[in-house]
Amino acid sequence: MNSHEIDYRILGADIQVLEVELDPQETVIAEAGAMVYMDEAITFETRMGDGSAPDQGLLSKLFSAGTRLITGESLFLTHFTHRGAAGKSKVAFSAPYPGTIIPLDLSTLPQGLIVQKDGFLAAARGTKISLHLNQKLGAGFFGGEGFILQRLSGDGRAFIHAGGTVIEKQLNNELLRVDTGCVVAFEPGIDFSITRAGGLKSMIFGGEGLLLATLRGTGRVWLQSMPIKKLIQALSPAGGNARKESGGVLGGLLNGVLDE
Repeated sequence: MNSHEIDYRILGADIQVLEVELDPQETVIAEAGAMVYMDEAITFETRMGDGSAPDQGLLSKLFSAGTRLITGESLFLTHFTHRGAAGKSKVAFSAPYPGTIIPLDLSTLPQGLIVQKDGFLAAARGTKISLHLNQKLGAGFFGGEGFILQRLSGDGRAFIHAGGTVIEKQLNNELLRVDTGCVVAFEPGIDFSITRAGGLKSMIFGGEGLLLATLRGTGRVWLQSMPIKKLIQALSPAGGNARKESGGVLGGLLNGVLDE
């Protein structure tokens, strides 16, 4: 199935919104709960599967939905369709936490794209969302993304979300070492594995964690500056930033006394 041709624009800077413009009978699929607003002519339906295979049987749909559960995503995807007779209508989506929306033209990625399990936001109908298993035990257990990733394939537009600022790098038979949670997506020609973060002293006292992700090969890689786990740690009451606005140790002691 050829993907529907959709127009879009990305609004905002730090907490972005994806606004998709649909012609009559065009459809965009999105994660459940991502919708922000939609025009009157837009209708939506929650379905199992991405709709890339219209003649797919019930068992195939159940298998597809089951793989989404394995990746930690919702069992269902929401299909938004312009049901009007003429004109254009809009529907908008946002990600669940601050960051950057990355537009992708899958027709330029003939082998598809490997995406972290919570990175998918929306795509034109016809995009196939399937399971991708990381074959390496180390990357699976310690890589931040785990064994189970998603593969996006098709010939239309897809949109993924990353935390903080996004950096796109082109590797040409090169090696890049990255914090394990900062990998958002990569082309299938890239080998993803895990290595130790230096010597024992660096691993314990370096503050960069025990392990690093290693990306090797030829292809594009997308990285994020603020993975959701780092954001949660920074905002946590027990996190490293918890007492920064209290004026150091003395301020922290005073706050502790006042809280009692």
